[in-house]
Amino acid sequence: MLLRRRLYVVLTTLAGAALLIGTAPPAGAADNDFPAGYEGYHNYAEVTAELRNAAANHPDIAKLSSIGKSYEGRDLNLITIGSGGGKPEVLFTCNQHAREHLSTEMCVHIVQRFTDGYASDSKIRSMVDAHTIYVVPNVNPDGSEYDISGGRFHNWRKTRKPVPSSTAIGTDPNRNWDYEWGCCNGSSTNPSAETYRGPAPFSEPETRALADFINAHSIKTHIDFHTYAQLVLWPFGFTTSATGPGMSAEEAKRFSDLGRSMASTNGYTPEQSSRLYITDGDINDWSWGTHKILSFCFEMYPTTSNPGFYPDDAQIVPQTTRNDPAVDLLIGQAT
Repeated sequence: MLLRRRLYVVLTTLAGAALLIGTAPPAGAADNDFPAGYEGYHNYAEVTAELRNAAANHPDIAKLSSIGKSYEGRDLNLITIGSGGGKPEVLFTCNQHAREHLSTEMCVHIVQRFTDGYASDSKIRSMVDAHTIYVVPNVNPDGSEYDISGGRFHNWRKTRKPVPSSTAIGTDPNRNWDYEWGCCNGSSTNPSAETYRGPAPFSEPETRALADFINAHSIKTHIDFHTYAQLVLWPFGFTTSATGPGMSAEEAKRFSDLGRSMASTNGYTPEQSSRLYITDGDINDWSWGTHKILSFCFEMYPTTSNPGFYPDDAQIVPQTTRNDPAVDLLIGQAT
């Protein structure tokens, strides 16, 4: 199985050699791979190969680029799906947290579905023709690669940038966004903590690059995929109030109504983010608070700590396709 996957990567990489964007890890960095029983998951090189193939096989609607570099020098790959500019823009992001590999598979599935299905599925074609869809499958590629280094899981959540004046490594990227950063006991000042928010907002090159991309575009709707708990979450996370600065009761109801509609399609539990726990400095609060983007967090399968962050690869197809109707609903709200 591993040999076959390695051959696949070599062949697809050669097939996409003309596409120079979406590079492999920097020189000297070893390719990491998943343990036995998880071979169906994509490591960074394999995700890059999938994106190259999508762009090469569907040049009329798909383009591969990079929004910047990770701390260790990996491209933060972006694939743009659409048949022309000037249309409502939708964003899907995955893998802010390193060990949440099923989220990466969700983004890969979205890319495959909207490119491979374009010619044969009229519903997909109409969505692509009416929108510009952006997908960033690996927001935290350094952490994700570290989590599978040595062919075993390390239960790693954060980035891999050393913390200044500390022996600790990494920041929680989803506590590093510059909106109510560190306001409300929803993150940690301890560099060794899993929810360490960093020494300053956007201290991590990964979050800064993604924020710069969003700042430069007119994103209307967004899902940031995570695992686990099977939840559909919406802002605000920093307060238990249903509204907050810049959010009216009508806007809060729109979040709730759309969140509940999406949850009705996938069986997740819909709720305001702060009902799970208080967070500050997260991407969804920032996206709404800064740009009025209808931004949701999906916590994917499972609901319990067994298998927790590491469901076996037999779950990839059912758990990604499970979200197809919700993804379509979100795209439909981008007007």
